[in-house]
Amino acid sequence: MTTVRAFAAPSASDPLEPVTIERRDLGPRDVRIDIAYAGVCHSDIHTVRGEWGPQTYPLTVGHEIVGTIAAVGAEVASHAVGDRVGVGCMVNSCRECENCRAGFEQYCLDGFVDTYGAVDRDGTITQGGYSQAVVVDEHFVLRVPEAIPFDRAAPLLCAGITTYSPLAHWRTGPGTRVAVVGFGGLGHMGVKIAAAMGAEVTVLSQSLRKKDDALALGADHYFATSDPDTFRTLRNSFDLILNTVSAPLDVEAYLRLLALDGTMVNVGAPPEPVGVRMFTLFTNRRSFSGSTIGGIRETQEMLDFCAEHGIAPEVEMIAASEINEAYERVLSSDVRYRFVIDIATL
Repeated sequence: MTTVRAFAAPSASDPLEPVTIERRDLGPRDVRIDIAYAGVCHSDIHTVRGEWGPQTYPLTVGHEIVGTIAAVGAEVASHAVGDRVGVGCMVNSCRECENCRAGFEQYCLDGFVDTYGAVDRDGTITQGGYSQAVVVDEHFVLRVPEAIPFDRAAPLLCAGITTYSPLAHWRTGPGTRVAVVGFGGLGHMGVKIAAAMGAEVTVLSQSLRKKDDALALGADHYFATSDPDTFRTLRNSFDLILNTVSAPLDVEAYLRLLALDGTMVNVGAPPEPVGVRMFTLFTNRRSFSGSTIGGIRETQEMLDFCAEHGIAPEVEMIAASEINEAYERVLSSDVRYRFVIDIATL
């Protein structure tokens, strides 16, 4: 075992604090990554505060990780010391079920192993990227193209793939009308990626406060959902609605914005159940769906797409000592548009 510095939550209610955690010794197919940057995801906050279920504390979160490979196991063939790499929301899966073999490890029938807060193959609880280093099976390590600025790459490993996967699955392209609900860490990536795919992109946000940013980052239109006229004006307008918010919504009001055979896909995860009347779906043959991250092959595809199209997240760099303040700012939607921790400050 190797001991590294980290930031961890001691409980569901206490602030995160500096700690040391242990990383396993290299197995034959493992790589050790010296972490350079780690993104702050809303999921981190949900998890450490126990909003998605009980956790084992202390817990180090962070599943938007980029760094440099420091060491490789004897049988590692796909990565080498010195490579720029990333790790996202999962660090293992069964790799034997139908979904895994098809490249959809995120839908592993046995459940994939989360980067933090999950039982790892050695029986320990996984600890995430708010730390100096991590040891990961090579299969779950991604190549970060040189064209992507390293200090902005980390959020692509969650926010990037979480929005890219449904946009790609529902064949977003020229002629597709896409609405992105929410313009935060996920939403701003959804806009950039959908625009690069050639779609006509509309942002639906509570107020007009972020309109200039959204239009500058690729949106064609922007409407405030606090204005009742928005839902009348846009009825039957969209082929795909990408809902990125984790707060309760009037789902049926958004479903009515779908054109024939349109789909509303949810990537945000509010803790409360969501109810939909079937007659709302019957009209226009609408679909109501969900999507989570992406498999390893698709995540690499996303990174390569972003490199090709010059896409990177908009970030605010913070020191480790600012993590708790950053959490409060995320909850008040006061970030443009993703916090990234400079791990050198641990």
